[in-house]
Parts: sequence; structure tokens; C-alpha cells
Amino acid sequence: MDSGNLTRVSEFLLLGLSEDPELQPLLFGLFLCMYLITVLGNLLIILAVSSDSHLHTPMYFFLSNLSLVDIYFTSTTIPKMLLNIQTQSKAITYAGCITRMYFFILFAGLDDFLLTVMAYDRLVAICHPLHYIVIMNPWLCGLLVLVSWIISVLNSLMQCLMVLRLSFCTALEIPHFFCDLNQVVQLTCSDTFLNNMVMYFLAVLLAGGPLAGILYSYSKIVSSIQAIPSAQGKYKAFSTCASHLSVVSLFYGTSLGVYLSSAITHNSQSSAIASVMYTVVTPMLNPFIYSLRNKDIKGALKRFFGMVGKQGTIVLGLMKSPLL
Repeated sequence: MDSGNLTRVSEFLLLGLSEDPELQPLLFGLFLCMYLITVLGNLLIILAVSSDSHLHTPMYFFLSNLSLVDIYFTSTTIPKMLLNIQTQSKAITYAGCITRMYFFILFAGLDDFLLTVMAYDRLVAICHPLHYIVIMNPWLCGLLVLVSWIISVLNSLMQCLMVLRLSFCTALEIPHFFCDLNQVVQLTCSDTFLNNMVMYFLAVLLAGGPLAGILYSYSKIVSSIQAIPSAQGKYKAFSTCASHLSVVSLFYGTSLGVYLSSAITHNSQSSAIASVMYTVVTPMLNPFIYSLRNKDIKGALKRFFGMVGKQGTIVLGLMKSPLL
């Protein structure tokens, strides 16, 4: 390898979803709206769960954690994309790229593990209802979330340390709207065999493992539901899983679709556009799926807004009082 072709990397160029100048205002408005909806929707879920004592259960504890992670997940990609469009700049510093890559991998992994933990929660609730409170105690719930964080942090740290050992050539254009690990590795002039081995091994272990756990949980859940004699009992048991199953299908369906299509077509631009589904659309839809299909969440939101409305009325009344 000619050492003259190597350079000390100071920044990368994020090409985004399109280089057409006429599309930039449309993309800015679209992604700004999607980001605001995502943040607001997930914040409402967190507020509903934290403000209503009826929702202080393991299922909603995990849901509020998932909503928090989804806010962080989208915040690692969309704000930088919006900033680049607004400033008409494609640049991102080397340190900024690695940092955002670290948090993107971290929160993507947390999404994966939390969905698996929620599947286990539903398994215990349906297959062992009499022992649910004993099994899913606060200590175990906290431990499951803590372990999810630890594994995700270690995985993200390993992936980024493997990137830091690489040397890069002068072509530093990333055909994506965020610093995707695979795209960054493809820019290197170094031997990527070890990086690819680690990347695929961890992907199989930390994505395939949770997926296998979810499939196993739902196979046991389906068996238990089939054993319920009444149709009403079956419907009630299945309804507690419907929202989670919808989110799992959306998350895995879009993410697997992106990586399988990119492996077949090798079209980076198509891969970037498809990535919008699991990086932006899925976190945006999660609050709607859980609120529209869940009477408890809808009830908690109504009570929350009712309480806020009453407090606002009291404040306005005090402000208009002649005593003030």
C-alpha cells in the first residue's frame, strides 16, 4: 500500500439521501416533522407511565425505557442531518462521526434487548400469571434493563475501537445520512478482515440471539393461548401482546429488509433511503402503536391532560384574581 495515499482523517462528508438542491427544503421539513413527532410521542408515553400509578408495572416500566431509548436513537442521526441541510454543509468531524456511530450502535442494541425483555415479560404474564408478581419483581426488572445497557455499551465500544485502528484514504464520502458502521469501514485502506469478522459475529450474536429469544417466547405464548378454553380469554391474552408484536415486526422487518437488500443490490443510496424505515419511521410509530391499541395508555394520557388542564385553569384564575 502506498503510504502517500493515506491521510490523517479530520472529517467525513455525509452525502445524505439526495444531492438534489431542490429536494433539500422538502427533506428538511419532512424530517423535522418526523423528529418532533417522535420526540413528542415518546415523551407523552414516558409522562403517562410516570404520572399514573396504575401503570407502575413491569410492562410499562419497560415501555417507558423503550420510549426513552427511541428518543436518544433518533437524536443520534436526525439533528445532524437537519443541521447539514440548513447550513448546506455535508461535513462531520472524524471525532463527531465516531461518537455518533458509538451512540447509534448503543441505542440500536438497547432497542433490540428491550424488545426481547418485553417479550419475556409477556411470556411470564401469560404462561405463569399466578407467579407474575413474584417473578417480575422490581429487582429483576431493574437487573434486566441494567444488563441490556451493559451489553449494548460493550458491543458499541468494541465496534468503535475496531474502527479506530483503521487508516483511511482520501475518499471520505459516506453515501448515507449518518455514520453507518458498514459504510465507514468500506472507506478504509486497511485490511478489514478482522473488522468484518467482529462485525458479523456480534451482529449474529447480539441481533440473532434476541430475535431467537423473542420467537421462543411467542411460541410458548401461542401454546398457552391455544390452551385457554374461552374465545374471550384467548382474545384478552392476545391483546396484551398485540402492540409489542406489532413493534417487533416493524423493527425487525425494516432492519432486516435494509441489510438484506443492501447485501443483494450493493446500492448505497437505496440502502440509505431504506434505513429511514428503522431509524426514523419505527421510533415515530411506536407511541402510536402502543397508545392506539392500549386502553391503559389512552386512559393515562386523558387523565394527564385533564390534570394539566385543571392546573392551567387554576393558574389563570389566580392571575385574574383582584387580590393579585
